[in-house]
Amino acid sequence: MTIMTDSMADRPVGTERLDLTILMPCLNEAETLDACIHKALGFIDRAGLRGEVLVADNGSTDGSQAIAHSAGARVVEVTQQGYGAAVLGGIAAAEGRYIIMGDADDSYDFENLEGFFEKLDQGYDLVMGNRFRGGIQPSAMPFLHRYLGNPVLSFLGRLFYGIPIGDFHCGLRGFSRDAIRRLELQAPGMEFASEMIVKASLDGLTITEVPTTLAPDGRSRPPHLKSWTDGWRHLRFLLLHSPRWLFYYPGLTMIGGGALLAALVVGGNLEIAPGVEIGIHTLITACFAVVIGVQLVAFSVLARRRIGGRGILPRHRYDDMFALFNLERILKVALVLFVAGIIGFGSAVGYWVSIGFGAIHLEWVQIVVVTSLTAVTVALQLALTGFFASVFELEKR
Repeated sequence: MTIMTDSMADRPVGTERLDLTILMPCLNEAETLDACIHKALGFIDRAGLRGEVLVADNGSTDGSQAIAHSAGARVVEVTQQGYGAAVLGGIAAAEGRYIIMGDADDSYDFENLEGFFEKLDQGYDLVMGNRFRGGIQPSAMPFLHRYLGNPVLSFLGRLFYGIPIGDFHCGLRGFSRDAIRRLELQAPGMEFASEMIVKASLDGLTITEVPTTLAPDGRSRPPHLKSWTDGWRHLRFLLLHSPRWLFYYPGLTMIGGGALLAALVVGGNLEIAPGVEIGIHTLITACFAVVIGVQLVAFSVLARRRIGGRGILPRHRYDDMFALFNLERILKVALVLFVAGIIGFGSAVGYWVSIGFGAIHLEWVQIVVVTSLTAVTVALQLALTGFFASVFELEKR
């Protein structure tokens, strides 16, 4: 049902007519859908808004469509399967200036949406619900979700993207229809919940949150959410859209830690505690760390060149630093390391020849071999990365 004034009916077709669309993605929610729709319509009526309840049905076979129609909602059929696909279909069909979306399982409070609408009316583009601040009723959220999955993923979202949101996966959220449409969201599955927040942040949209409550859902069947599978899809999305935290920062840490450890033992064995000595084996470990670290930083550069060039991620200050290292500069650095490594390795081979290819017992020779081969490896990594990054810059002519 659409609630509108007489004057709205006279508006030309195609103009914006509604203040609010309350969107409910739906897949076999016959047990709870009617109650959710009546609560949402009640809020629209009490708030004096021009609004609608829109059910984005994702192929229900339990009669949810008929229930939605009889309860006064508008129904849009979404054939592509998946939570994200259903929501995207609903966003495309929504007529309201603002959209507040929530699951149709009667766990969210559709009767008290004032906080969401007020924030939207103040100019925020995305308003997230926070169930941890509003209150989670007993048995409303599985223990694993409440104390591990949601807190960890929300922490990573804040760390990776600096988004001031405490509940990344709250399904009750409001947003400006036009602002979210401009993001061109695509995720068809549960990771859509993360995609909306991440891309809104990357695009510079204003984001805030309001407390909301969570009650046990009214369904007799298990939820559609699959804890481990969908949790991984959320984590995967967060990592893939943050090359800094996936590659760059871990790489710098390994390079710095490996170089420091190598510097401590490159001059010979070092006693770090009574009876505890580190030496050539520690040096080998440190050099491996440096090699892996260089590869991670290289992956970061390649990822930024690829997805940054396609406009998926906004520019970051370290992009300017990477831009200084074009192919020619990278090859010059690689050449210096390669020549130094070959000279060092050659000196070790020369010593080996001088003793008639016998067993090498001198520690300095072992140290030279390890550090020289590390320099050669890093040189090859840099050169190949430079060429690979340059491939991304080729244009079809």
